[in-house]
This record gives sequence, structure tokens and C-alpha cells, in this order.
Amino acid sequence: MNASTTQILVVDDDANIRQVVRFALEQAGYGVIEAENGAAGLQRFEECAPQLVILDVMMPEMGGTEVCRQIRRASQVPVLFLSSRDDEIDRVVGLELGGDDYVTKPFSPRELVARVKAILRRVGATTPPAPAPTPEAVPAPVAEPRPSGEQITHGVLELDLDLYQASWRGESVVLTRREFELLRALLGYPGKVYSRGELMSAAYDMGTVVSDRTIDSHIRRLRRKFEDVGGEPIETVHGIGYRLGDCR
Repeated sequence: MNASTTQILVVDDDANIRQVVRFALEQAGYGVIEAENGAAGLQRFEECAPQLVILDVMMPEMGGTEVCRQIRRASQVPVLFLSSRDDEIDRVVGLELGGDDYVTKPFSPRELVARVKAILRRVGATTPPAPAPTPEAVPAPVAEPRPSGEQITHGVLELDLDLYQASWRGESVVLTRREFELLRALLGYPGKVYSRGELMSAAYDMGTVVSDRTIDSHIRRLRRKFEDVGGEPIETVHGIGYRLGDCR
């Protein structure tokens, strides 16, 4: 797939959100197609055959989950959900319908682009190259790298606890907050088998209860993200839970 032809369909009833997403994606080199509601999104999907779809969950008449359900009847194109709600049930439903990722509003456009790039790498699509500077452009000053804070390292896996960043053999892996907290818990005692209840306590605020299925969904997403960079950090202990492997 030619990078210049990578098209992303953005379906959201909020014109301001569409504008923000369009600007961020176009700055990253992607083509953007917009739709203002679910029905229009399905029509644009059929007309344009995009390589990725960004769907708002809460839209009048036809929400993002229904749009995803209809898309999945004929296509496995990657789907990233946007939602103004952080309800765990929305995340689980979205992922179980075949969504590839879930971003909660308000969001960082930079993080959204990072998620899009990660999904496209996972499915084998080409990420656009950085745009070449024009002859008249004046190079921007290079910012000094921000110093890293406390780090936890196990084999080739590394977490920066201050920057909320993860890496495998030096290659960055973009994680959500929940995924990061789950991985930090597993890194606390490498080799220890954690039950789903223990991981729930580590990743969520006190008093928050989610299902075992939700923890399993987070672990599956973590595994996919590390598989993208050649890693397999998490092992399943059947009937009990999960543990961190050797990470070599």
C-alpha cells in the first residue's frame, strides 16, 4: 500500500472534534474523509474503502458501536473508537465488536496519531513518511530531551514511571493508562502469578469493580502491542491468572 494513499474515515457528530482529528492526521501525512453521523459514515465507508475508521461511540440515531457492527459484516478494516465516556462497559463492548483501540475524550491529538500508527503497523499498512521541509522553511530549534524519571527494567522491557512510557529493546510501545498500570503491577514481582482480582486492584481506583473479561481484554491488547515490536512479555497461567516472563 502506497503511504500517500492511506485514507482514514473520521465519523463524529461534533464538527470541532472532526477538525482537530483531521488536522492531526493530515499533519502526520494521512488522507482524511469525514462523516457527520453513523449513516453517512457507512455510506462514505462503502464509497471510499478507507484503511482505518475512527468512530465516535455516542452519536444520535446510529452510534459508533452499531456502525462498527455493520462494518464487521463485510470488512476487517481497523476501527478506533472515540468516546466522551470512560465507562468500562463501553470499552468492553467496543472491543468485543471488533474495535482495535479506544480513546477517551478529551484526548491528546499526538496520542491519537500514535495509536493510529500502531494500529496500521499491526495490520501491515504503511505509515506516511515525515513531510519534507520546504526550501523556505526555517528548521525549528531542537528541544532538549526531557530527563527520564524512575524506571523499572526487566530483561529488555523498561517502564518509565514518571513519563508513563514503555519500551521493548529500546523501541517505544504506546500504552493506555490501564495497560501501563497492569504492566507495572506485573513488573513489581516478575515471575509471580497475579490473579485477575489482583490486577484489577492494581489498575483501577479503590472501589471500582470490573469483570475478569475486562482484564483479559486489556491483556490481549498489551500482548498485541508488544508483538508488534517482537516482544512476548506476558504469560498465562491457566486457571490462575498472568505473570511476567523472562523478557529476553
